[in-house]
Amino acid sequence: LGTAKLVEERKVADEKMVFVEGCPNPKAVSILIRGGLEKAVDEAERSLTDALSVVADVIEDPYIVPGGGAPEAEIAKELRKYAPQVGGREQLAIEAFANAIEVIPRTLAENSGLDPIDIMAELRAAHEKDDGWKYGVDVFKGKIDDMLNLGVIEPLVVKEHAMKAAMEVASLVLRIDDVIAAGKLEEEKKKEEKKEEEEEKSEFD
Repeated sequence: LGTAKLVEERKVADEKMVFVEGCPNPKAVSILIRGGLEKAVDEAERSLTDALSVVADVIEDPYIVPGGGAPEAEIAKELRKYAPQVGGREQLAIEAFANAIEVIPRTLAENSGLDPIDIMAELRAAHEKDDGWKYGVDVFKGKIDDMLNLGVIEPLVVKEHAMKAAMEVASLVLRIDDVIAAGKLEEEKKKEEKKEEEEEKSEFD
């Protein structure tokens, strides 16, 4: 079956577990998570699952981008440059999409207790520079900084999927010609039913 330096049974809390350690090139490993509260353990498990998913994404597609909202800010900048070339209603849609994308760095600023207006102004100014594409929100120092130098990175594949999903939803919304308000229809239906009831009563009277 294989080799191991140590195989022993240990008691963890009230449960007995077998630990196999020192295996050369193991194909599978187990991670033991413990905590004082079940909620804390669940949160730790979710965080660990997210971290492993990120590592798996990078292994499958070994390309990264700076984090801190830097990609969104750069995409928004390029979209605003492109929008006037299109003109018409399409220009308005492109500009609105650019504003929507910037919700990522804006939310980072808000969640860090920073002024989103000042941060977004600094971020846009930074992205006008030649190497501005690397700059994002440093939530620890509360300023705009080079995300690559700070080691704040994200898998490219995650950003690609997020952008594709956002564009698909935006396209679906733009294709809507009219909206039917279900609430109003229900109110009108009730009024008609009430009117019919009143007419029936008047006939009997």
